[in-house]
Amino acid sequence: MNLVKANNETITAAAGIIKQGGLVAFPTETVYGLGADALNPIAVAKIFEVKKRPAFNPLILHIAEKDSLKKFATFDDKKVDLLIKKFWPGPLTLVLPKTEIVPDIVTSGNPTVAVRMPDHPVALQLIKSSGTAIAAPSANRFGHLSPTEASHVSKYLGEKVDMILDGGKCKVGVESTIVQFYEGKFYMLRPGGLSKEEIEKEIGTLEKGKIDIAKPTSPGQLPFHYSPHTPLKFWDTKFLDKNKRIGVLFFSKLKTEFPFSAVKILSEKKDLREAAANLFSALHEFEKEKLDMILVEPVEEKGLGIAIMDRLKKAAKKFD
Repeated sequence: MNLVKANNETITAAAGIIKQGGLVAFPTETVYGLGADALNPIAVAKIFEVKKRPAFNPLILHIAEKDSLKKFATFDDKKVDLLIKKFWPGPLTLVLPKTEIVPDIVTSGNPTVAVRMPDHPVALQLIKSSGTAIAAPSANRFGHLSPTEASHVSKYLGEKVDMILDGGKCKVGVESTIVQFYEGKFYMLRPGGLSKEEIEKEIGTLEKGKIDIAKPTSPGQLPFHYSPHTPLKFWDTKFLDKNKRIGVLFFSKLKTEFPFSAVKILSEKKDLREAAANLFSALHEFEKEKLDMILVEPVEEKGLGIAIMDRLKKAAKKFD
């Protein structure tokens, strides 16, 4: 069994696997990542192979120390420094011009690289022990539900990963927010675990990033993503059919009397942080129920609600 509890001994062993060009799934505060030595192109290629990820979709490079960013990216802007000081470690990915040391396979040939410093002790210890940056997308098959528990990784990838470090449930539960710095301006490329409002409070207005589906500059920019196998639709009573097994995901409370086959509540306290943390776990649970359909209630698109709705819209898009 390649799933092990994260501790000093197993993290050291995992770091050895990274050094030898292997793959390790590890927890972060957002979701579980599938990691390889970012400076080893052959090892990084395994990530794309195992996930069945398109080669044009770049990866995020994970570091454990703020000062090491300058080894992988170039920038000279006080607002970039401010974001790093304020939000790292944390669920913020910055897209910056890359240095020559970063292999093209990590950036999918782009002149920029996506970098973040995760806020999880296991992730940070693994990166430090590996002695390199770790390239890591979410530890799932491409386009499917993101893993927020080690068991989700095992379900999707099984023995294709050399080791899965179990560090418990991810506290944020949705991927990092991605911001690109380009020609003196900041662009939002993907909403995530850090709200737009929090970022704008520090650096001013975030521009809306232009997305090129054929050549994305960061993960999470494709229209279909984060999808369960079961058809997912936004809540509408027209879908209620007693002859079907229907699961429903409400924000804070049950809204109608109907013989649903499964019911999940994201946050009885109407807390968007709790809702985000529970989102993918709830969808994974629905997958076990052999449902005909999942209905989800939209949440208000403010704060982390923007990230939640981004994931749900992309999941639903697959079934339009």
